[in-house]
Amino acid sequence: MTAGTGRAGQRVTGVRVLRSEWTKLRTLPSTLWLLLAAAVLVVGGGILVCVLQAGNWPPHDRADIASFDPTAASLTGVYLAQLVVGVLGVLLITGEYATGAIRVTLAAVPRRLPVLWAKAGALALATLALCLPATVGAFLGGQYVLSAQHIGISLTHPGAARAVLGSALFLTAVGLFGLGLGGLLRNTAAAVAALFGLLFVLPIVVGLLPGDWSDQLQKYLPYSAGTAITNAVPGSDSLPPWTGFGVFCLYAATALGLAAWQLRRRDA
Repeated sequence: MTAGTGRAGQRVTGVRVLRSEWTKLRTLPSTLWLLLAAAVLVVGGGILVCVLQAGNWPPHDRADIASFDPTAASLTGVYLAQLVVGVLGVLLITGEYATGAIRVTLAAVPRRLPVLWAKAGALALATLALCLPATVGAFLGGQYVLSAQHIGISLTHPGAARAVLGSALFLTAVGLFGLGLGGLLRNTAAAVAALFGLLFVLPIVVGLLPGDWSDQLQKYLPYSAGTAITNAVPGSDSLPPWTGFGVFCLYAATALGLAAWQLRRRDA
């Protein structure tokens, strides 16, 4: 058996490996449930927040009226869904290490790295294909609810379309970030803890630093950088939307790169 040949003597190609990983992803019940849960959180969470906002409009504080962002309200569910998508990325690879199935996979693909790239490709396609319609649905549904109070906007409003698309891209990148951490640590609990720590605990720790240091560092942390693209109105203390997303993609790429390094140097 050569480096490019599987057990049955068939040549191992990137397309065949991707097809195999896609089959695994779509036939695992846990994967389907997590993806559906993410979509439900995006749509349901966003519409629920808009219902609450419309039911309590107008607020007593005029400052709240001036700062209200209809796009952000309808995309609130994205911040809940990122947890589910990140865990999905982790489980996609640590599940095979836990059951020992990874040995069979690597025996069929001796060069190893195509397995990781195929997992990343399958995860990215599935997440984007489901989350993009979910973010569009959340936006349209949320704005329909808000329009009862005449505070809804259209998708052509400045920044709205970019925020909707960016939210789906952000969720996709979170999944890849989780996949990279899972491949690096090879343990579900450790990888999930690392994911939560980097996304949510690290900003708290940095927030304890002196003011100037904290303000400068916060915008480059994974969560702050990644969510910059989900805001229709960029904050003055955050990176520009696409720059922030690029920074978050670098985090995900670094995690995947380290996972690839581990996959090459360590036995399964």
